[in-house]
Amino acid sequence: MTTSGFGGEVSEYYQRFRRGYPPEVADALAAAFALTRDDVVLDLGCGTGQLTRVLAPRAGAVLGMDPEPAMLAQARRATAESNVTWLLGEDSDVGALTPLLGRGRLAAVSVAQALHWMDHERLFAAVRPLLRPGGGIAVVTNGEPLWLQDTAWSAALREVVSAYLGTPVHRTCGTDDASQQRYAAALAAAGYAVTSAVVEYSAPLSVEEITGGVFSAMSPEQLPGPDARPAFTERVREAVAPHGPLRERVRVRLLTGTR
Repeated sequence: MTTSGFGGEVSEYYQRFRRGYPPEVADALAAAFALTRDDVVLDLGCGTGQLTRVLAPRAGAVLGMDPEPAMLAQARRATAESNVTWLLGEDSDVGALTPLLGRGRLAAVSVAQALHWMDHERLFAAVRPLLRPGGGIAVVTNGEPLWLQDTAWSAALREVVSAYLGTPVHRTCGTDDASQQRYAAALAAAGYAVTSAVVEYSAPLSVEEITGGVFSAMSPEQLPGPDARPAFTERVREAVAPHGPLRERVRVRLLTGTR
């Protein structure tokens, strides 16, 4: 699993500004895998734990696993749930969990906003021995990137970010239809029964939230220096101001493969 390096201050922006998940998302996952308080769930590529924490009340234990120590440090500080454990590791380490947990011990493996960093075909195969009957894997995308949405303010933001980076921004982070279809086909090829669902909601956005969201997606090398951040924020403010009031329509896509 090769990341762009969500360390240092980037992990702080990630924790502060990445959207969490509404309860309906955890409810849908709990229903898909018939979760009970006897179950263990692995949230792989958990970041700072936005989905991990929402899943905690719906299982006996939740393991949040990520390859970036700074992200896990943020997750620990933000977590009050006593049934959550944080593990340092990446998708290629999943097979090593079998002797630790035992075969058939996991009810679900969730991968939220992270599968585009992983070898998904290898992962889908490696997960199967860990799953109990009726368990499965969930691929979750928490809306499209702020700079790729079908709104006037997003188009204006895209121009600002592209100008700052010196290159067009076009990475969809696995939220596009082609990626979703590729993941669904790979799940089916690995022997899973595949279903999909969408949870939609709308929420207001501030310029600070937009800028913080952009910073949370940068590598530490791309992040503007502290003295340059106010000017970057002002450029974003000027660009999106004609398109207010600012709101984001979020489509949380749930792609589930059941064993």
